[in-house]
Amino acid sequence: MKQLAELIATMARIGYMRPGPGTWGSAAAVPMFWALHETLGVPGVLIGTVLAFIAGLWATQEMTRGRDNHDPSEIVIDELVGQWIALLPVSIGSAMAGAPVLALWPAWPTAFIAFRLFDIWKPGPVGWADRRGDALGVMLDDVIAGIFAAFVVLAFAGIYHGVIR
Repeated sequence: MKQLAELIATMARIGYMRPGPGTWGSAAAVPMFWALHETLGVPGVLIGTVLAFIAGLWATQEMTRGRDNHDPSEIVIDELVGQWIALLPVSIGSAMAGAPVLALWPAWPTAFIAFRLFDIWKPGPVGWADRRGDALGVMLDDVIAGIFAAFVVLAFAGIYHGVIR
């Protein structure tokens, strides 16, 4: 079970990439999100995100059991979950507009950059979740950062479609 937990928590060892394993995890999450959206649509993205959270919580608990470090840098499944949440408006917007998901190109880098900024900066509730010192905190800080980033994506979409276009 420990090997499965490591495989999930590190996203098949992506979490061991240096420098910036969290950024590597977020970057790997983007094409995975695209593939999930293309094959299963918005429902698949929603279900996939919930399942990734549940699996990530379990894997993080397993990997940190008995360790002093509650959030080792190699655990990046939380970045996948947060990045997918940040990209959720892209999936929904694409489905609502009947447009290919890649046509919403400004949203992709916006979601990635906004999520990484909130995840690194850890403002307000993101930092609170990170300071919990447990597996749930590891997962929740990225969920909250992803929600913040999703709002940034929505704001930028409103500006882009309302002002620029």
